[in-house]
Amino acid sequence: MFSWLGTDDRRKKDPEVFQTVSEGLKKLYKTKLLPLEEHYKFHEFHSPALEDADFDNKPMILLVGQYSTGKTSFIRYLLEQDFPGMRIGPEPTTDSFIAVMHGTMEGLIPGNALVVDPKKPFRKLNAFGNAFLNRFVCAQLPNPVLESISVIDTPGILSGEKQRISRGYDFAAVLEWFAERVDRIILLFDAHKLDISDEFSEVIKALKNHEDKIRVVLNKADQIETQQLMRVYGALMWSLGKIVNTPEVIRVYIGSFWSHPLLIPDNRKLFEAEEQDLFKDIQSLPRNAALRKLNDLIKRARLAKVHAYIISSLKKDMPSVFGKENKKKELINSLGEIYSRIEKEHQISPGDFPNLKKMQEQLQAHDLNKFQPLKMKLLDAVDDMLAHDIAQLMVLVRQEETQRPNQVVKGGAFEGTMNGPFGHGYGEGAGEGIDEVEWVVARDKPMYDEIFYTLSPVNGKVTGANAKKEMVKSKLPNTVLGKIWKLADIDKDGMLDDEEFALANHLIKVKLEGHELPSELPAHLVPPSKRKVPE
Repeated sequence: MFSWLGTDDRRKKDPEVFQTVSEGLKKLYKTKLLPLEEHYKFHEFHSPALEDADFDNKPMILLVGQYSTGKTSFIRYLLEQDFPGMRIGPEPTTDSFIAVMHGTMEGLIPGNALVVDPKKPFRKLNAFGNAFLNRFVCAQLPNPVLESISVIDTPGILSGEKQRISRGYDFAAVLEWFAERVDRIILLFDAHKLDISDEFSEVIKALKNHEDKIRVVLNKADQIETQQLMRVYGALMWSLGKIVNTPEVIRVYIGSFWSHPLLIPDNRKLFEAEEQDLFKDIQSLPRNAALRKLNDLIKRARLAKVHAYIISSLKKDMPSVFGKENKKKELINSLGEIYSRIEKEHQISPGDFPNLKKMQEQLQAHDLNKFQPLKMKLLDAVDDMLAHDIAQLMVLVRQEETQRPNQVVKGGAFEGTMNGPFGHGYGEGAGEGIDEVEWVVARDKPMYDEIFYTLSPVNGKVTGANAKKEMVKSKLPNTVLGKIWKLADIDKDGMLDDEEFALANHLIKVKLEGHELPSELPAHLVPPSKRKVPE
């Protein structure tokens, strides 16, 4: 059982005891942050109130992209099976939001039924109305991948203004709602059509403040030659740089995420390495889920505090009797100045403020006289949560992580690339010769022996100092050579015999060819004379 106890006087009277991080987040939200949100109408301006399911649900991945970029095929590739409601084609086929989740029986749950289910984290989507709910379904199926994560498939983003208007609901706002709650946002691009339409640009801008969750996939990369691929990659980075305003370069994974033969197999190794990196990122989601929820709650608390300062400031400047409408217009127009004043007065970072233009539009529909004045008790509760409770909860997060260290996504495509000869890097680098009877180092040992006998061996061994003179010729840094020494000096006597010296040179070659060194020496690289005879 995990528990943590507060230290101040109030906590001594009423100690907080939480079994899990999820339980702790729920209680902190309901007792400390929710009262502030309700008092200052936060839910009408920014985001609906969080529910228990938002804290309990599995990690979610949101797939976003223009039509025919392979979003649905990507899900099928991960699951290695079809899911209910799946449609794949070159034309815009997926016209709905499909939440692909784990269930004991295969089936579809329509949107209107989904938003009344308290166990699903979708109840607040009913605010987007029937036009959206008729385009929202949950596909349930028993699949091992879905035991750890859920995936949200989205309608293909269109380029024409006519199609965009005819959706009947605010597409960008729905995506923004999902972006706040998911653990990973994957933007898919087709190597053949990189044009970022107006709607797609609007969608990417709606994902602002969630850049840490975004990963980009350049899909169908097997359909173009290497030279074209380099140009396409450069063009994609240039286009993204104009829309995603971050100083960091966004991570782009290149590959072909479907189970068809590669059309142009020249870049197979690159695709395998990129796929492995993306899979590792996805597999880490369950382990980091609690930390992500904690991070999102902190972001929400900071925004709620700023919102409270803005609302109370507007209330303070409103006249009590005459000239209300004119004053309202004046305050909305000078909202930028109010932002600056609050920023200086309360030492708040400019990045914590909501979008100015959007806030001005929303304020038009509100009666500023009905806003509440500043109530420090509510703000103090949130400050106390950020200063003390979150720090205590971080300890619990780490404890839970150590209790479940191997919590990764399993099954589907993740299994095929982990075990057996088709695992990433199998038979390459330090894995070379894994299936061979002969010791793989023996191939080049005569060449290494010639060098060995020039180093003045004593009793069949060369000293560390003499071995170092030869090893540094590789120009590898000392940290790498130190690791190679540890792996090669099997009997840990600080000297190398001819087999250990040959092994050290083999590992140097592995590193110089661009492969990673193993953390422990694989069994097939242990010299035959040093292998333990099975009892």
